[in-house]
Amino acid sequence: MAPVLPFSEPNSGFDSPYYKQTHHDFRAKVRAFVDKEIIPYVSDWEETGTYPPELHQKAYDAGIYSATWPVEYGGTPPPDFDAFHDFIFLDELARAGCGGFLASALFSFNIGLPPILVAGSTYLKDLVARDVITGKKILALCISEPHAGSDVAALRTTAHREGDYYIVSGEKKWITSGMKADYYTVAVRTGGPGIKGISLLLIPRNSEGVFTRRMKTQGWLSSNTAFISFDKVKVPVKNLIGQENQGFKLVMHNFNHERWAMAVMSNRYSRVCIAEAIKYARTKNTFGKRIIDHQVIRHKIADMARQVETTHAWIEQITWRMANGATQEQLGGQIAMLKVQATRVMEFCAREASQILGGASYLREGKGEIVERLYREVRVQAIGGGSEEILNDLAMKQAKL
Repeated sequence: MAPVLPFSEPNSGFDSPYYKQTHHDFRAKVRAFVDKEIIPYVSDWEETGTYPPELHQKAYDAGIYSATWPVEYGGTPPPDFDAFHDFIFLDELARAGCGGFLASALFSFNIGLPPILVAGSTYLKDLVARDVITGKKILALCISEPHAGSDVAALRTTAHREGDYYIVSGEKKWITSGMKADYYTVAVRTGGPGIKGISLLLIPRNSEGVFTRRMKTQGWLSSNTAFISFDKVKVPVKNLIGQENQGFKLVMHNFNHERWAMAVMSNRYSRVCIAEAIKYARTKNTFGKRIIDHQVIRHKIADMARQVETTHAWIEQITWRMANGATQEQLGGQIAMLKVQATRVMEFCAREASQILGGASYLREGKGEIVERLYREVRVQAIGGGSEEILNDLAMKQAKL
């Protein structure tokens, strides 16, 4: 077994009061799958822009794909599942250093399905939950629009009721997994302006009037990100998720987990940047000695590690609150600031790792390809799920300054 690189693993060499044996066992299980089935292939998947569809079944059979979902719908959670298992799940998957694959193949239904399980009817749960959780169907969340990203209350996609149907018209943009999804969880306007007129609908992709096109993204090349148009799509009223005009709260609560997850993944990406920088600096020589032996490089590593370890401690603190009864309202502002922190640290680490690797990090091949890829993924981590400006403002509003 190769020695652990400094700062590349959380709590390396130390016990932690947050974790018990089921957490350690689960980390080993996810890591084994990632090392065998993802890391050797993920660069090729990213370059081709997609991943093999059979991966869903392979991950499900390994107990990985649905490790965070209820057993009653086909989930395969570890014993005594809690928020720290969820943390470990995301942290280990992010070791592959490829957000596009992770978001599309293993995470998009983590933001599309919860509203259905929380507020959906028995009919909707029976329709999609088991098929999505077992990997037979793909579900994507459709919130953002050309004119409304973080400002969800400004969305323009409409759903007018006509008898037993809603007639849906509008556009959605930046939809992760949109090109692969079988179903969409869609935020629509069923009432007046603002937050009190928003509802959620489940819309099958094969509905007449649904059109998709793939978007060319800076990073996340394998995310299958889509622009989706709804042209007078007839959606049965029974596909309403929760109550009419009460969808905004579901969206906001859903954002908490999405933002927390992005913080977890971003901090692991920062660790990956540190590891790649150390590996390279140990083998490359300049001016008669290894790069790692130059004081200026060692200080770069120290600055990266200091920020990553600090952020990790904050993530664990908030995860403990999640596992011990904190309400969504109590968590909102804290998670908002956490995501800002983690993505800014990722931006710093991607830059510093790129500086250490030099020209190697400018190439989508060779020793610098992972750092190059993560450098391009910084912006989607910082903007997706809520830009840092919006999130900082949200946190200060909740703090009642």
